[in-house]
Amino acid sequence: MAGFGTTIFAEMAELARRSGAINLGQGFPDTDGPNEIIEAAVDALRSGHNQYPPGDGIIELRSAIADHQAARYGMRLQPDGEVLVTTGATEAIAAALLALAGPSDEVVTFEPYYDSYAACIALGGATRRTVPLGAPDEPIDLDRVAAAITPATKVLLLNTPHNPTGKVFTVAELDGIAELCCRHDLIAVTDEVYEHLTFDGTVHVPLATRPGMAERTLTISSAGKTYSFTGWKVGWICGPAPLVSAVRTVKQFLTYVSGGPLQHAVAAALRLDDSVVDTLAASLQAKRDRLCAGLESAGFGVRRPQGTYFVTADIRPLGATDGMEFCRTLPDTAGVVAVPTQVFYDDTDAGRPFVRFAFCKRDEVIDEAVARLAGLAAGDRGTPVAEGTVSTT
Repeated sequence: MAGFGTTIFAEMAELARRSGAINLGQGFPDTDGPNEIIEAAVDALRSGHNQYPPGDGIIELRSAIADHQAARYGMRLQPDGEVLVTTGATEAIAAALLALAGPSDEVVTFEPYYDSYAACIALGGATRRTVPLGAPDEPIDLDRVAAAITPATKVLLLNTPHNPTGKVFTVAELDGIAELCCRHDLIAVTDEVYEHLTFDGTVHVPLATRPGMAERTLTISSAGKTYSFTGWKVGWICGPAPLVSAVRTVKQFLTYVSGGPLQHAVAAALRLDDSVVDTLAASLQAKRDRLCAGLESAGFGVRRPQGTYFVTADIRPLGATDGMEFCRTLPDTAGVVAVPTQVFYDDTDAGRPFVRFAFCKRDEVIDEAVARLAGLAAGDRGTPVAEGTVSTT
C-alpha cells in the first residue's frame, strides 16, 4: 500500500470540517431514505436480530436479491450459493479482486476509476491496466480495450453507471466488452451500485445479461446508494457458484459478517414497489439539473451525467488548470468542497482539469453552494450561511 496514503475523501472531508464549507465532495445524501425502510430496521433491532447472521447473509435478503435480479433483468440466481451478502459494495469488490487476481495477473479497468479499485488490485499483488473514458455520451474505444488485454489479463473490472463520469454503458458497448471477455476467457467483475439511479430515460443493463457472460460475471451492488442509506454498508455479489465460492473464501476473513438487523431492513426494501426507487431517481435527476445549471452559470464546463450522484466539471474556463490545487483552495475561495478527479486516473494529466461535485444534497444546500461558486470569477467568497440554516455536509 506504499504510495496510497489517505484517501482523497478523508482529506476533503477534513477540509470541509475545518473550514465549515459546504461538502459537495463526498457521495452521501444529506437526508435519509424512505421511512418504511427505517422502520423495518427498527423492527429487526427490537425483534432480536442482533447476533451474527449467517456467513452468506440472511436467507430473506439473499432471496430478495435473487428475486430483484430476476424481476429487473431476467437473471436467474439461486439464493444458496450464487448470492453473497457483503459489507457494502466496497468489500465485495475487494474480496472479488483478492480472490481472482494475484501477483502474476492483470486487471483491466476504465479510468477515471473509484479509488478502491487501485488499492484492492494492489493488495492482491496484481497489475492494473486502464482504458480512458471521455464525456458520458462519448462511446468507448473498444480497440483500446482490446489493446489493454494481454495474456496475463485475468479480470475485467467494469463500473456502470460509472463513478465519477456518470456514464451508463450502452448495450452495444457492453456487447463489445462481452465479446472481448469471451475471446480472452476473462472473468468480469461489475460494480453496479448506481443501477437504479439513471436519468433521462437511460436504462442500466447488467453485463451479465449479455451473450456468454452469465457464466463468467460477478455482479456487485448495494442498498446504500439505491435507498439513500450509505452508512448501512449492506451490499452483495452474485454470479456462478464457483466464482461466488472463491469470493466467499476471502470475504470470511475480512468481516465474516456484518449488519444483521440491517440485512432484514434491506430485504424489506427490495420487496417494495418499484415506485420507491423511481421516485428517488427522479429527485436526483432534478438535483443534477439544478447543480449543472448552477455550475454552468458559474463558468464551469459541465459534463452532464447519465446517472450516479456526481457531475464532472471542467475548471479551465475559469482560468484554472490543476484540479488538486483548485479543490484544496476552494473551501477558502468559495466555501465549497469538491474532489479533484485526477486522483482517479493513472494518466493524471488527463484528469488534472476536472473536479467532481456531488448533487445528492438538499436543494437549499445545492443553491447555496452554487451562489458561493458564482462569486469565483469576481473573487468573492459569497455570503456566509447563518448557522443552522444549511447543513455543510
